[in-house]
Amino acid sequence: MAGVTSIRSATLDRIAPATLYRIVRLRTEVFVYEQGIVSEPELDGLDLEPGTTHYWVEEGDDVVATLRVLDADGPVIHIGRVATAKQARGRGLAARLIESVIDDHPQPVEILAQAYLEDWYGRLGFERTGPNCVEAGIDHLPMRRPGR
Repeated sequence: MAGVTSIRSATLDRIAPATLYRIVRLRTEVFVYEQGIVSEPELDGLDLEPGTTHYWVEEGDDVVATLRVLDADGPVIHIGRVATAKQARGRGLAARLIESVIDDHPQPVEILAQAYLEDWYGRLGFERTGPNCVEAGIDHLPMRRPGR
């Protein structure tokens, strides 16, 4: 992965404004423009919570993959907003981000995954914990990875 810098993580108050802009731009490209999610706001206020940590991968001046961790200091953490730029897909960047979260946090990890990604998350140690549901007009399912 030439040009890939290390995985970075920070709370909102420690992210450079230009980097935050690139994170939000990538999420908007993936969730709003590609997936057509307009029933829920992309900027939902959770990025502002003190227990939220952002993870991202940069290539040059671009953020090419990102996710956020909610309740980073709680007994269970929640991963959300997993997004990879179209040109960077298929290179394992999202898996590297999730593995970094798992390395950083010993507690159990939960995610409300898009249903078509169940097997992909399963390879990362996540297991289904309940029935499918519709979130933002897309079929999702709750999954959990035990803590270590």
